[in-house]
Amino acid sequence: MEKTLRKNTALFIGIIIFILGAAAGILTYESATSESASNYAKMLYALSLITATLGLITITSGVRSISAEKSIKKPDTKTLAQAALCAALCYIGFTFFKIDFSVGTEKTAIHFGNIFCVLAALFIGGFWGGMAGAVGMTIADLTTAYVTSAPKTFLLKLFIGLIVGFVAHKIGKLSADHSKKYTTLITISACTAGMLFNVIADPLVGYFYKTYLLGVPQDITKVLAKIGAATTAVNAVTTVFIASILYLALRPALKKADLFVSVQ
Repeated sequence: MEKTLRKNTALFIGIIIFILGAAAGILTYESATSESASNYAKMLYALSLITATLGLITITSGVRSISAEKSIKKPDTKTLAQAALCAALCYIGFTFFKIDFSVGTEKTAIHFGNIFCVLAALFIGGFWGGMAGAVGMTIADLTTAYVTSAPKTFLLKLFIGLIVGFVAHKIGKLSADHSKKYTTLITISACTAGMLFNVIADPLVGYFYKTYLLGVPQDITKVLAKIGAATTAVNAVTTVFIASILYLALRPALKKADLFVSVQ
């Protein structure tokens, strides 16, 4: 029990380190990449990237440790069925309920896909919920004009699920019976944590991914990152609001129908 708690703590610390490093990277990027940038500004920017990388390494280590301890339990039929349903809803939410914004040949969008990724993590846990979101929205990318973003999407949606599931089930024990007020608080907190990660990580990872891996010109990726930050913020607010309402409404109905999955 004590070992598992330490590993959960390592995962949580990794998430905090990553968010701090990513936020620092966003704040120092412009001053570090301008033509008149000082060595001090460049050093701060480099340190922020190192911090974010260390955060990702710590998160990965924590996830592997938890998996090794079988904290990610073998899924039953209900878990797999709900994961498949949420993956399909993620696909539908992104493919058919979105507004595109184009910058040159690149695009970003306001969409409903994240809602079902977060819902999946709330209902069936971080790993399977994250996998549902990652698979559903990666398929959506591969079948639309966002095909080049598919690898980035898979990783980001998986991490959203892991973070939401960690806050909801490891910290808040959301699967147990609690008061309506407590359940509402934990639900909103978990949704907010996952979307806060996405607001920071999506434009930042997108910028480096498109600039250094896909070779998109920097002037385009800079504009795309700014528009992406705005659309991601809108997506985040929409997701927290709608996912929280849907979870709180569906939770009693699923319990009554014996379809509620108890996440350990």
